[in-house]
Amino acid sequence: MRRRTLIIGGLFIAVLAWAMTREGPRPGRIPERGGAIPPRRAPAARDTSHAETLDVRLYFATPGGDSLAGEMRAIESRPALHERVESLIRELARGPQQGGVSLLPAGTAVRHVYIDHHGLVTLDLTPAFRDFHGGSTAEYLTVGSVVRTLLANLPEAQRVMLTSGGEPLTTLGGHVDCDRAFAAGDLR
Repeated sequence: MRRRTLIIGGLFIAVLAWAMTREGPRPGRIPERGGAIPPRRAPAARDTSHAETLDVRLYFATPGGDSLAGEMRAIESRPALHERVESLIRELARGPQQGGVSLLPAGTAVRHVYIDHHGLVTLDLTPAFRDFHGGSTAEYLTVGSVVRTLLANLPEAQRVMLTSGGEPLTTLGGHVDCDRAFAAGDLR
């Protein structure tokens, strides 16, 4: 019995030694005498010079402040839903480049975004979104700006529900009921 254990143990050690010599030098292993340690490669940096862009339509108030107008803009293409929505809201916050009026209160940003299998997007914005100052038209246009921008750029989206600070948003300024999901035709 002891002889069999020694033979099996010896075979195991021989196979292990053979396998180690077949792999070649590994990082952290001292090479054999005269062998060279292969250089460590730095992680590759992400190449942003060839980042794909996506043309999106953003909605801002017209200069007269009585309706919404679309503005085309190229943004970096993002695969994940949260990143795509975050880019859209960030561009809305930056304001229009071709005239018009920015509608989002300062500091508005995306906290969370979810989409269900029915196409309902639930967008949770920072509490700054609630810091709205304006009348009924400005409130209507602010909600419309966010909803129409999302529905125009997210093909999987059918309706948008707004929340702020993780809590339901009933209204911004008392004129638009925000405690429901908005479809494309609701805010023209």
